[in-house]
Amino acid sequence: MGSKMHGDRLRAATGKTISAWRDRMQSELLTGAVGGLLVVKAVAIVIAMHRLGGYPPWLWWSCGASAAFALLVWLLRSATGAAAMIGGVICLNILLAQNAGRSWAETAMPALLSLFLLTFAATRFGRRHKEKLGLAEPKRGRRASQVLANLGVAGLFAGAASPLLFAACLAALAEATADTVSSEMGQVVGGRTLLLTTWSEVPVGTDGGISIAGTTLGAAGAGIVVLVTAAVGWLPWAMGLVVFGAGVAGLLFDSYLGATVERRGWLGNDLVNFCSTLFAAALAYVGMRLL
Repeated sequence: MGSKMHGDRLRAATGKTISAWRDRMQSELLTGAVGGLLVVKAVAIVIAMHRLGGYPPWLWWSCGASAAFALLVWLLRSATGAAAMIGGVICLNILLAQNAGRSWAETAMPALLSLFLLTFAATRFGRRHKEKLGLAEPKRGRRASQVLANLGVAGLFAGAASPLLFAACLAALAEATADTVSSEMGQVVGGRTLLLTTWSEVPVGTDGGISIAGTTLGAAGAGIVVLVTAAVGWLPWAMGLVVFGAGVAGLLFDSYLGATVERRGWLGNDLVNFCSTLFAAALAYVGMRLL
């Protein structure tokens, strides 16, 4: 009871003003729109393969790997059943990039696996401390809307032969990793938390609040995603720098949205996360065009 009351007081102090109804409605619309687009996109690619003469062998193991990924996420309680299925669809969208002549390692799959491992560890890091603060993720895992908020943009950009879209996909994954690692580990490591727009000190967990430790850990998470992708698959150094920069910029943009539109009750956390990954993807796309 004591920790719940403390969590209630903390949520009141952090300035969350969006109504439960608006937050739920935004999450449901995001789930329906982005989830539907991902399913349609995957089906359209598979149909196009059939019309071009049949299904290549890699498609079958990609479907199996995506189903195994979804099952693993669910068994580890990283996501609910519905969210795990969405994760499998996103995984398949990423692996469908093999249709452009790449190996699985040259898709964004290494980045997705890095994201999963890093966010899994970060979410469980100092869990008891986060539970006392009322900030811990539910033990049954993330909801479908949360998965789509963080990975939906990457899934939409995945599968194309264009290096620009590949960079956009990777930047979205780097930003999602940075955001989760920053918030989950920053809450435990501590240090002064400052509101990005005013630089005034605020409680840990405040929307738009950043700390040196949290931001540094988030940037390190984005860097690991880039390094793993470069080591395992295909990622030119110039593209890696663009992706890393876009991922960190997206992390700061997420905090800016948290300090403004989220604190004012206009957008819920799911839409803020989606917009931040989209910002990182767009920034990487533009950056690659300028190279």
